[in-house]
Amino acid sequence: MLCGRFDHTIDTKGRLSVPSKMRDKLGTSFMAAAVMDHCVSLYPMEEWDKLLAGLAEMPLTKARNLQRYLASNAVDVQVDSHGRILLPKHLLEYANLETEAVVIGATNHAEVWNPAAYEQLMATMTSEEVEAEFAALGF
Repeated sequence: MLCGRFDHTIDTKGRLSVPSKMRDKLGTSFMAAAVMDHCVSLYPMEEWDKLLAGLAEMPLTKARNLQRYLASNAVDVQVDSHGRILLPKHLLEYANLETEAVVIGATNHAEVWNPAAYEQLMATMTSEEVEAEFAALGF
């Protein structure tokens, strides 16, 4: 499981240090993609394959645009000897990432957020709402 929150910087070349605890779960090669919520999602290959398999099970008329979008907004990244990945310009722009980033665990994948956008999202969730959601799920 990928969990935790880590504040990192992005250098002028678009390189981001991936937290070592997350690298252990993501591996040395994984997928970086624009999937939803204007953050960059980092998927271990096993989870990426599950996502693609789910799309393949859908009728082509429903899945083809999602397949196109996903394939054109994803890149296989490799961790360098310093624990960094290179994020392409289109992913940096999608997530509005410049010099600062928040890397969070999202159970089966990680996400790279613009810090202000992440704080704004978290501000919309009160502890009471979170409790109510968990209670509705039976926890």
